[in-house]
Amino acid sequence: MRHRSLWLNGAVLVFLSSLGLSWLTQGKGLTQNDPKKHHAIPAQLTVPFQVQAAYNGQDVAFRYRWPSPKPGIFHDMLKYEGGKWVVKGSAVPGSEPNGLHEDRVAMMLDDGSVPEFSRYGGYVAIGNRLAGMSDEVSGKDIAAHPYLGGKLKQDEPTKYLPATRKSINDWSSVVPEDELKAQRAAGYFLDLWHWRAGRSNPVNLSDDQLVAEARLSDTGKGMYATNWDGEKKQPRLMFDQAKAGHTALKWDDVVGGRIAQDSNHALREDIAAPFNPAATWKEGDTIPRRILRPADGSRADIKVVGKAKWDNGFWDVTLTRKMDTSAPLEDKILRDRGVYSVAFAIHRQATGGRWHYVSLPVSVGLGRDADITAERYTGDTPTWTQPAKTMTLFYPGQVTWAHVNSARHAGADKVKAGVPVKFRHTEAELANYGVELEFNDTIYRQWQLTMLLGALLIAAFGYAINATLNRRTGA
Repeated sequence: MRHRSLWLNGAVLVFLSSLGLSWLTQGKGLTQNDPKKHHAIPAQLTVPFQVQAAYNGQDVAFRYRWPSPKPGIFHDMLKYEGGKWVVKGSAVPGSEPNGLHEDRVAMMLDDGSVPEFSRYGGYVAIGNRLAGMSDEVSGKDIAAHPYLGGKLKQDEPTKYLPATRKSINDWSSVVPEDELKAQRAAGYFLDLWHWRAGRSNPVNLSDDQLVAEARLSDTGKGMYATNWDGEKKQPRLMFDQAKAGHTALKWDDVVGGRIAQDSNHALREDIAAPFNPAATWKEGDTIPRRILRPADGSRADIKVVGKAKWDNGFWDVTLTRKMDTSAPLEDKILRDRGVYSVAFAIHRQATGGRWHYVSLPVSVGLGRDADITAERYTGDTPTWTQPAKTMTLFYPGQVTWAHVNSARHAGADKVKAGVPVKFRHTEAELANYGVELEFNDTIYRQWQLTMLLGALLIAAFGYAINATLNRRTGA
């Protein structure tokens, strides 16, 4: 009898312990940010976004508006600290602690030559092991790749389109160059408009880029260069006191948000002077690590209309470009009455890389009905009388095109059948799925623990009931 009582008490103890452990661990620690694993989930998973389009037969313009708590007008900086110049604002998972990552808006555009894009948007460009992913490819491996590093001079894994690889599960399996050239001639690339609040806006330009076998810039000189002399460990340029009103910014003003957008805060070539190491530099003097300059060639095709401004918690940015840039291997040539696919992305709150918000693809029609109907205007400036298209942007997590097409994705068969993502998921669902997948290993381990504890609970409960009944019947 005493032996049976001990077993009963033990079963009850196991039952109560398992119940308590299950209660304490269920749902705990599943979505904790971990920079080492590149986990940094934003507090807000979706953001509203508005867009309008207009054209006059020669030029096309897009106007974007989105909320941002404060204007991110600075990128990486050089701070005079402890008698030397130190780089501040290097990329980190999530938000940069000092706010040194610029706000941005980007738009990918296609004319139908990348058919998956109109159905799945930017997901088609998220290839295997990209920068910022928990399993990202090292810059060394990219630089050692004969084509990506050797030919393109890439030093990090960037977006690419599926058909540029022999296998969507292998970032390195780039198809032969003659195949890449044939793809490009057939229009197999995405036009990428990329406006940056720090590196392009002060010179009234947006970067003109494209996505094909990698994220590439159009031909020509870009609007920024690096302000650093590696041999001397100092800036190459400083502000010209006579033109800018100062030789450097103050660190506390930069990180404290006390510098106005319209001030001389960007190191443009026209207000810069050669760096003088003999000047009386003070602790906290700060100089931008980017030199801004006029761009040229195809890379300079996209201009800012008026002034892109942050006001009362919102950015309002208008970009324009010729409909026909005469660069069909780098830009999508737009025509009156044409219908195109577009998708948008924004960075805010000092985030960079993959820590952005993205949209599902929508159609834009130039004088034709579409999700966004571009209104025709006369003269040089759109009137913007048509209502804006309101959209929801979402945090995409680490969902890749390889995953979307894999057995791990329950909707892979629908993707193979060409069912557009918007017919199956809302933006909020995609954001939650992105977070779930990002912590998939942790969630799976938690599920295993829960199942084990559940089995122990059932076994202990069953034994306790059986022992109690036997005790009562005197068995």
